[in-house]
Amino acid sequence: MHPDIRLLHGFRLFLRNPDGARLTADSGFDDLIGHALGEAVDWVVLPVECLPEGFLNLRSGIAGATIQKFVNYRLRLAVIGNIDAELAGSQALRSFVHETNRGTDCWFLDTMEELETRLQAFSTPA
Repeated sequence: MHPDIRLLHGFRLFLRNPDGARLTADSGFDDLIGHALGEAVDWVVLPVECLPEGFLNLRSGIAGATIQKFVNYRLRLAVIGNIDAELAGSQALRSFVHETNRGTDCWFLDTMEELETRLQAFSTPA
């Protein structure tokens, strides 16, 4: 795995290539977290295309378990890409995304520009 490491508004970002293989629910995230820790990053930026099958189906438990792993390792996760179709089909997913986006550990955003805007606001003292 050869990530793109960038510095943005004082945060080190680990950007996963959208053309890379889809992650697996079992070991894919463990490998990703290990690699991110080795790079001493603050955020892992993951294109929605790389999510494992079932991630956006909350009944699978994959999303909750994954986000908890990131929190446990003090890493933040940004999932980038359009998930409108999935949101339209699940009130539970809409609520989950709304709540995670209110916090500081995991964000679901449509574009990298949205991430940049949020990081800028996040890094600016109130």
